[in-house]
Amino acid sequence: MTVKSPIPVDNEAKIRQAMIMLIHIINDTSVPRNIRRAATEALNHLRDERLSHGVRAANAISVLDSISQDPNMPIHTRVRIWNVISLLETVKD
Repeated sequence: MTVKSPIPVDNEAKIRQAMIMLIHIINDTSVPRNIRRAATEALNHLRDERLSHGVRAANAISVLDSISQDPNMPIHTRVRIWNVISLLETVKD
């Protein structure tokens, strides 16, 4: 038996939520510049409407995954990035 979510969450809503989370990282001045730059790159991938939702999410995950282990990253930022990655992993075509 499968249980459906009472509130359907579509891929576009998930991508919008991930974009909001990334904007918070980009605007946080306590985050090192290289990490903010990678978050901006991931945001640009999510904004690319020429690609499908799944491809946009996969491209953003790739960028975020490459910086997620940066030793200079503040812990709160690492958790935010993991949350964004987790959200984007649920986006399917």
